[in-house]
Amino acid sequence: MIINLFKVFAPLTVSFFVGIAITPILTNYLYKHQLWKKKAGKVDPSGKETPIFNSLHKEKEVGTPRMGGIIIWASTIITVLAIFLISLIFPTDTTSKLNFLSRSQTWIPFATLILGSLVGLFDDWLEVTGNGNYVAGGLSFRTRLGIVATLGLLIASWFFFKLDMASVAIPFFGDLYLGILFIPFFIVVMIALFSSGVIDGLDGLAGGVMAIIFATYTGLAFFEHQIDLAALCAVITGGTLAFLWFNIPPARFYMSETGILGLTTTLTTVAFLTNSVLLLPIIAFPLFLTVVCNIIQIGSKKFFRKKVFLIAPIHHHFEAIGWPAYKVVMRYWVVSIITAIIGLIITLLSR
Repeated sequence: MIINLFKVFAPLTVSFFVGIAITPILTNYLYKHQLWKKKAGKVDPSGKETPIFNSLHKEKEVGTPRMGGIIIWASTIITVLAIFLISLIFPTDTTSKLNFLSRSQTWIPFATLILGSLVGLFDDWLEVTGNGNYVAGGLSFRTRLGIVATLGLLIASWFFFKLDMASVAIPFFGDLYLGILFIPFFIVVMIALFSSGVIDGLDGLAGGVMAIIFATYTGLAFFEHQIDLAALCAVITGGTLAFLWFNIPPARFYMSETGILGLTTTLTTVAFLTNSVLLLPIIAFPLFLTVVCNIIQIGSKKFFRKKVFLIAPIHHHFEAIGWPAYKVVMRYWVVSIITAIIGLIITLLSR
C-alpha cells in the first residue's frame, strides 16, 4: 500500500517541479520569438466574427504567447521517461515497482498524450506564424475534428481488436455490450471532449478544471488497483498544476491547442480504461456544460434565428453579464471539485 502511494504521489511532485523548472526556458523562447496571435480578435468555426468576445478579450489576444500547454506534456514526458530509465539503469525491486510505463495500462494514454499534443503544437505554430487556412492562422476546425476522429478511430480499434473491449459500464446496472458500435461511440466521446476545449478562454480556467479532473481519475484508477494508470494521471495532474502556477491572472501564456488537444484525447482513453465513460458528464461537468451550451447556442441560432446566451460557451456569457473573469474561474473550480467528488462516489459505489 505504501509503495503504491509513493508510486503515485512522488511522480506527481516530480512532474510539478519539472514543469516549474522548464517554464523559464519556454517563457523566454515564446516571448523572444513573439509566439502569439499577430491579429487580435476571434471568429467562430463558421468564420463569423464574435463581437462580444472581441470586446472582452481583444487586447489580451495579442502580446500573450500561446503553446503554454508544452509545460504539461513536456513535464509529463520527462518524468515518465526519467523513472523508466532509472528502472533500466538501476534494476532493483524498488525501481522496478516505481516504473509505471506499462503496456497494459499506460502505453495507450501516454502515446495519445504525445500524439494529441504534437498535433496541437502544429496547429498553434500555424496560428502564431500566420499560415494555414483558418482565418486566425491555424488549422480549420473541420481539419482538427478530422484529425481527432482519425486518432479516435485508431485508439478505439486497438481497444476493440487488441483489448477485446466492446462494452461500457452503466452505474448500478452493469455492462452494456456495444459490439462493433464501441468504435464509433469511442470516436464520438473523443470528439465531444475535444470540442469542450473552448473552455480554454479565461486565465486559469482550463488549467484548474483539467487538474481537478485528472486528479479525480488518479483516485479512481488507484481505487480500482490500476496503479500504473493512477501514476500517469498523477503526473499529468502535476504538470497541469505547474502550468496553472503561471497561468493564473495575469497569464504568462495560454494553454492553447497543444495542451487542450493532448489532454482531452488522453482523458478519453483514461475514461474508457477505467470503464467510467458514462460518468464523464459528472466527473468532467464543466467540459460537458461547455459542449452542451455550444450545441444549444448553435441550434437556437440555426432553427430559431436567436441566441440563448449572449455568447457561448457559457463562461463567456457570465463575463458578458458582468461577472469578473476571476470570479467565473474560481466558481468553475468549485463546481469542478464538487461534481468530480460526486462522480467519484457514484463510480465507486456502483462497482
